[in-house]
Amino acid sequence: MQEGHGETVNYRVFAGTWNVGGKAPPDDLDLEDWLDTKAGSHDIYVLGFQEMVPLNVRSVLGPKQRSAAMNWQRLIGDALNGGRRSVMDGEDAAMDHGQGAFRCVMSKQMVGIFVSVWTRSGLRRHVRHPGVSAVGAGVLGRLGNKGAVSVRFLLHGTSFCFVCCHLASGGGDGDALRRNADAAYILARTSFLNSGGAPAPAPEELPRKILDHDRVVLLGDLNYRIAMDDAEARQLVRARKWSMLLENDELLLELAEGRRFDGWREGHVTFAPTYKYHRNSDQFCWCADGGAAAGRGKQHRAPAWCDRILWRGKGMRQIRYEWCGGYRLSDHRPVRAVFHAVCEVVETKAC
Repeated sequence: MQEGHGETVNYRVFAGTWNVGGKAPPDDLDLEDWLDTKAGSHDIYVLGFQEMVPLNVRSVLGPKQRSAAMNWQRLIGDALNGGRRSVMDGEDAAMDHGQGAFRCVMSKQMVGIFVSVWTRSGLRRHVRHPGVSAVGAGVLGRLGNKGAVSVRFLLHGTSFCFVCCHLASGGGDGDALRRNADAAYILARTSFLNSGGAPAPAPEELPRKILDHDRVVLLGDLNYRIAMDDAEARQLVRARKWSMLLENDELLLELAEGRRFDGWREGHVTFAPTYKYHRNSDQFCWCADGGAAAGRGKQHRAPAWCDRILWRGKGMRQIRYEWCGGYRLSDHRPVRAVFHAVCEVVETKAC
């Protein structure tokens, strides 16, 4: 953290996303590499997960499975706090073991989508008006297997909103339009109720919609694919010519057109596709020999940059955007971004 000139403060905000493929993490899974804890320079962590539970009828229609979220919370806390014991505080795991320790200030799960927000303990008192909102956009009446969980808070006098999405899948004709429709639905339907707390602006001054916030980050398995001929895409994948593949990336095309994502920005993508890998392997599922058999089923899905992080709003500057290829638990690879975010300091007067 760097102090501003009496009116602003600059924080380092870490945003990460990972589709964990419905797989429970092993007890000894070390998240320190993904969370870049050795750098010791991040003030806020916002971590979004997709497919935290298997996307089957039992998971979608059955009772909430809190155990998966609790397991990931423990691993996050261990990574951020050097393995020191967590203290459960209501629905959140609170880490408060002295200066420099991190605390989970809010978290929210909707079926397989989960968001967890952590700040340095000394920063916690400046986080006000936390709010959550969940919008399902899945099958059978929007049951929540797809959609978004959004969290918002005021940091000093600046409002932040983080939107963790899992959009429609598929690489066929019309699937990109379904993803666009999901994104538009999430932005339109997400709404935050006013919350209390002091010091506070008048309730009507608190932002209600995603785009009303000063700084907004959208992350998750957005599921956008490569829009090009299969044979040509296969050649480019084998040659690892990522820049040529990205010329046909559906999301980059949408950003260029400025339709559903007008005003949004993404950092330069320089890493390999984040999907679809054989589990516990660095091999793409799509790299098997071709033929009629290869053209059937999910294993033939072309590699793509499904897992992305976008942002909008003045006062944010992205300084890192990368994947973490060493995590092979899932058929996706986790992605992270780091931002410098400027916050306006709110002066308070004693009564």
